[in-house]
Amino acid sequence: MTPARKKRLLLILLMVAGIGVGVAFALKALNQNLMFFFSPSDIVAGKAPQNKDFRVGGLVVEGSVKRPGDGLTVEFDLTDNAKTVTVKYTGILPDLFREGQGIIANGRLDPSGEFVANEVLAKHDENYMPPEVMDAMKKSGQAMPSMPPSN
Repeated sequence: MTPARKKRLLLILLMVAGIGVGVAFALKALNQNLMFFFSPSDIVAGKAPQNKDFRVGGLVVEGSVKRPGDGLTVEFDLTDNAKTVTVKYTGILPDLFREGQGIIANGRLDPSGEFVANEVLAKHDENYMPPEVMDAMKKSGQAMPSMPPSN
């Protein structure tokens, strides 16, 4: 092999290795930022991770919203009409948050099994239900008849 061919081969190998390292870093960053969705039934069944953030969605149970103390902490129950999970959130709730409405909360489980949310997302109009929540309710066999069909 001539010296020119050796240089070209070495350059090509270095470029392939560099691209491989770049792809590996991109996949690692993507994997760290993934946030999976679990229904209240999945959480009660133990399918949700203990030490990782995830999303939970469902309907806020009527009469379950409590504000212990004077701060911004609020506790409420979230259901998919099959199982119920208690959610604890400290912060300002969205304007559209109310009992009986569909929401999605981002956070993680604490050691006692309570979901501690760091973000609460509420629906944006009266006809909308987050697709994940609607699918979870359909899987539980408890879909509400007044909800519009999801596409």
